[in-house]
Amino acid sequence: QVQFVESGGGLVQPGGSLRLSCAASGFTFRTYAMSWFRQAPGKERELVATISNTGDSTNYADSVKGRFTISRDNAKNAVYLQMVSLKPEDTAVYYCNAKIYKRPWGQGTQVTVSS
Repeated sequence: QVQFVESGGGLVQPGGSLRLSCAASGFTFRTYAMSWFRQAPGKERELVATISNTGDSTNYADSVKGRFTISRDNAKNAVYLQMVSLKPEDTAVYYCNAKIYKRPWGQGTQVTVSS
């Protein structure tokens, strides 16, 4: 059973924007804090952003603070990541998952920032 399906990635120029979506299933989504992670070639998977189960609080990695916005729609079992002012160093495969209680990783969605 697929737990997470990420979408919305693509190729953009530096300074561009993308909106990523994550469709979740198989658990009581609304009770879990959710996060976006990313993994660049040759690097460890890193935490990018987290949103509380209710959506009342968020936090971000310093590298994306002020540029990325995480949100969720519990009625749709969905998490989103709005990314603006993209930089080449944002290039990575982006994944969503519960912050603490990890389910199997989805396929992720590729974000490539290049001129």
